[in-house]
Amino acid sequence: MRGLAPSCGPVRLIGVDGHAGSGKSTFAGALAAALGGAPVLHLDDIASHDELFGWTGRLLTQVIEPLARGESAAYAPYDWRARSFGPPRALPAASVVLVEGVGAGRRALRPYLARLLWMELAREVSWARGRRRDGSEQREFWARWVGAERRHFAEDPSRPHADLLVLQSQKGYEVLPGPAATRGSTPNVTHGDGPSAMC
Repeated sequence: MRGLAPSCGPVRLIGVDGHAGSGKSTFAGALAAALGGAPVLHLDDIASHDELFGWTGRLLTQVIEPLARGESAAYAPYDWRARSFGPPRALPAASVVLVEGVGAGRRALRPYLARLLWMELAREVSWARGRRRDGSEQREFWARWVGAERRHFAEDPSRPHADLLVLQSQKGYEVLPGPAATRGSTPNVTHGDGPSAMC
C-alpha cells in the first residue's frame, strides 16, 4: 500500500467497504497492524442514528479536507449509546490511512481513495453475522438498518468500483482483483493468508 501514489494530499487513503457484518473492522485492524500501525477511521464514528448514510458533508469537512492539505484531521466521534457526538479525536495525515465502514467506497469519497477494497460476503450472510454479534438489544436498530443499507447501495454501489475483493477464510484472507481492476490494469496482488499480502 505504501507503494501507491498519494491520493488525498500526502495520504494514501484506503477504503474498506462491504455489507454490515462482513468483517470490515477486523480486516482493517489486521491490515493496519501489517502496515505498522496505520490509522483507521471507522465510519461508525461519523454516522449517527439520524444520519445512517447522510454523513458525507461531515466526513469531507472534518477529515478529507484537512488530510488533503497535509494536516491532521479532527472529527467528533458519535456515541451510539448516548446518541451524541463526543469530543474531537485526532486523525494524523499519515502515509497510509484506512477508512472502513459501509459506504467507504461511496461516490463522493472515491476520488480521494488510492484503493477501494470490498469484503466479499453476501449481504444476507453479513447481516446474519451482524445480528448475532450485536444481540437482541440491537434488534430494532437492525430492522431499520437493513432497509437503509439496501437503499444506499442501490443508489450508490461500491462493489463495482472495488480494486480488490477480500475473501475471509479459516486460514486468513484471500485477495482477488476487483471489478474496477478488470476494467483497467490489474493491480499487483500477491495471494496469501494475511492482509500483509497486499502491502
